[in-house]
Amino acid sequence: MLMNLQTKIPIKPQQPKIDYDAELLLLGSCFAENIGDKFEYFKFKTLVNPFGILFHPKAIETFLWMATQQEEYTETDLFYHNEQWHCFDAHSKLSHSDQGQLLQTLNKALKNTCQKIQSASHICITLGTAWVYRLQALDMVVANCHKVPQKEFKKELLSVEDVGQCLQNSIGLIRSLNPNVKIIFTVSPVRHSKDGFVENNQSKSHLIAAVHKTIAADNNCGYFPSYEIMMDELRDYRFYDTDMIHPSVMAIDYIWEYFKQTWISEEALKTMHRIQEIQNAMAHRPFNPDSEQHQLFLQKLELKKQQLEQEYSFIKF
Repeated sequence: MLMNLQTKIPIKPQQPKIDYDAELLLLGSCFAENIGDKFEYFKFKTLVNPFGILFHPKAIETFLWMATQQEEYTETDLFYHNEQWHCFDAHSKLSHSDQGQLLQTLNKALKNTCQKIQSASHICITLGTAWVYRLQALDMVVANCHKVPQKEFKKELLSVEDVGQCLQNSIGLIRSLNPNVKIIFTVSPVRHSKDGFVENNQSKSHLIAAVHKTIAADNNCGYFPSYEIMMDELRDYRFYDTDMIHPSVMAIDYIWEYFKQTWISEEALKTMHRIQEIQNAMAHRPFNPDSEQHQLFLQKLELKKQQLEQEYSFIKF
């Protein structure tokens, strides 16, 4: 008899399934980007973190408020630091040396997000932490500190009730534009070690408690246990990146397989297999690019791409 060396997380298939007609919006921590990268690789209609990584639920709520209310940022919402313009509501990857360019990027992202919420079939929200930083001068919780000196901020832990209120507000904003969209919550398996390991566990427990209380009262919200898979099923350092904090590529692939089984339709899985074959073929490096064999290989590859692009007008290779 073989020994069982893993505790398996039981997961039930969920509805409505994600297929190639689905419109997807993914928001939140870096784990949202990991899964978003998978959807983009397989050519789903996907929008991932238009404001960059948003770590905590208050930042996500603020972003959804700005997008759904069709608000716009102005010059007074930006500040100059370390030779770049920044916005406290967005990740530093959007920051720019040109103030006008940053404003254009922010407001275009809000407009695109508003349109995506209206058409979305599924919105995935990944919560990273319940710790937030409050800018004392303006008494506002920021999404990103942009390396402004620590003394300018007060660090606070959102209570379970605070997180729950953020989630309810976020759901309300989404539903104001799209009453029928399926909202999938997940808690990021990434440990926020800079907060401290005890503090990280306290933070994750607040997120988990608030999410489950929220979805228990809403049939059109679901939960995907990425945190639990990482903590309880992948309990080995080979599943971590070199920083021993972030999931490794192997772990991300493992959790993605669970997500596929849970949320993606059988028909979509078949199409994904065809796209995988094409992506693998496109990544192939031939020994002799001019050979007749390779030219035939390229012709077959082009035919496969054309067939998929004819079936799905939005798919481009």
